[in-house]
Amino acid sequence: MILLNPKKHNRYYPDQKSREIMLKTIDFFESKGKGKLKADDHARVWYADFLDFVKKEKIFATLLTPSTYGLEDPDFRWDTWRNCEFNEILAFYALHYWYTWQVSILGLGPIWMSQNEEVKKKTAQLLREGGIFAFGLSEKEHGADIYSTEMKLASQGDGTYRASGRKYYIGNANKAALVSTLGKMTDSGEFVFFVVGTTHGKYECVKNIVNVQSYVAEYALHDYPIYESDILSKGQDAWDAALNTVNVGKYNLGWASIGICTHAFYEAINHAANRVLYGKHVTDFPHIKQLLTDAYCRLVAMKAFALRASDYMRTASAEDRRYLLYNPMVKMKVTTQGEEVINLLWDVIAAKGFEKDTYFEIATRDIRALPKLEGTVHVNMALIIKFMRNYFFDPGRFPDIPRVAEGKNDDFLFNQGPTKGLSKIQFHDYNLAYRSVDLPNVNLFKKQIEILREFLIASAGDAAAAGEQARDIDFLLTLGELFTLVAYGQLFIEFRNLNRGEVSDELLEQIFDFLVRDFAKYALQLYSKVSSTPKQMEISMKMILKPVPDRARFERIWKNQVFALVEDYRMND
Repeated sequence: MILLNPKKHNRYYPDQKSREIMLKTIDFFESKGKGKLKADDHARVWYADFLDFVKKEKIFATLLTPSTYGLEDPDFRWDTWRNCEFNEILAFYALHYWYTWQVSILGLGPIWMSQNEEVKKKTAQLLREGGIFAFGLSEKEHGADIYSTEMKLASQGDGTYRASGRKYYIGNANKAALVSTLGKMTDSGEFVFFVVGTTHGKYECVKNIVNVQSYVAEYALHDYPIYESDILSKGQDAWDAALNTVNVGKYNLGWASIGICTHAFYEAINHAANRVLYGKHVTDFPHIKQLLTDAYCRLVAMKAFALRASDYMRTASAEDRRYLLYNPMVKMKVTTQGEEVINLLWDVIAAKGFEKDTYFEIATRDIRALPKLEGTVHVNMALIIKFMRNYFFDPGRFPDIPRVAEGKNDDFLFNQGPTKGLSKIQFHDYNLAYRSVDLPNVNLFKKQIEILREFLIASAGDAAAAGEQARDIDFLLTLGELFTLVAYGQLFIEFRNLNRGEVSDELLEQIFDFLVRDFAKYALQLYSKVSSTPKQMEISMKMILKPVPDRARFERIWKNQVFALVEDYRMND
């Protein structure tokens, strides 16, 4: 079964240690129980019990230490496929436990990407001791606009430095063993990454700026002494480390959405199946069947896309940087699909979703955060649009990428190289995936893609409109949504072709039912934009197609895959 079910967790793992970590983590939360989990959430209790568990089992150390620094322990590695599993399990239970893991990943990025062997060895030891980490990038006045960074590092003329300034919205900055901090040199203005400790007298944890279990800090450095041994990178290397770290970390946000939605789905369908209104079970109403089936199909697509994207991350190289499209899509597209899934489920569970004893209550709050962290949807869409021309009109040739689930260290993630040249990145021909399927809704979607290509060609031929629309972010965002749907469907088909036991033809067709509808929705929005030309409006209308109806297929999906999950999982009380 493609969806996580902690009560039936018998997935493939390449080694016993990985399996133990996942099962012990599930046991930690199931033993804690939903009542205690919710009580801690409402009381905003710092999750020291979870961190004690992580320390005892050396979980972060095992999962987040590259094999080079694992002291020859074969279980220590940075393995994206394995980390996806852990991401999903943590968020399935509560986002705040996932958050301390996520911001540790961000804090570790500039360290593992650096040439500072002393700090790397120290970090490996701190991980073994149960340490968590933090990523000091954003500032109160500038957010994540790193061009405007005001944190300063001043040379003292004797080989030492003094750091002064503030950082804002920094997770784990109350307890982090090390905080990777981005600043600027006062003499040259070049960027610099250095590490500081939260227990130093010149480090001030000003306050927690959020009202939840997590600690998201404002911190200040008051002439904090920095030595050459504390510096991770300078100049272009520091800039690249900042962006490349976000490349690694933002991918995890899609997995957090997947975990949250999966738990919420179980709770919603259990409630609906056991509730009788007007003499009928709620799950017998046609609109409830549609809501739950749409939610299920969107959730399966989210997970399949994110899994396939991990294959591109794990096989990436300086010559193959396709992951730089698929990675931000996991952050942008999967997290916004997560919001859509919760919206659908909320129409099923209705007022029950507000009750304080439900998981759903925290799901509705936390699902909203994920599209807004590690760069907003708009920032990631602006990045994605850079790839559109080459994706549609200048494909390259690449070897087939298999499913990559074996236990290996993902070395390239910490050696991604310069963060420039995005417009030169090529992709393999998306038609290879689409031509492998001959089904009615997939064929409709292929027709929509061809009309989108017609739209792009016509738009490029109108120089005056193209110039204006290139500056119209509102227009570009909607055009980007259509583009991402094409890549989303492509990777979903690729996943299905590699994992036919998990996605049947019927499920594939039902998923493309909603993809056709989504394509039509964004085409209508494009038609309605202020800057759309008459020719663009004409072509946009041609993209508005209706999925091929198949009531018998829908009923089989509902009975055999969606309704079959009733009472399949309930969290221990």
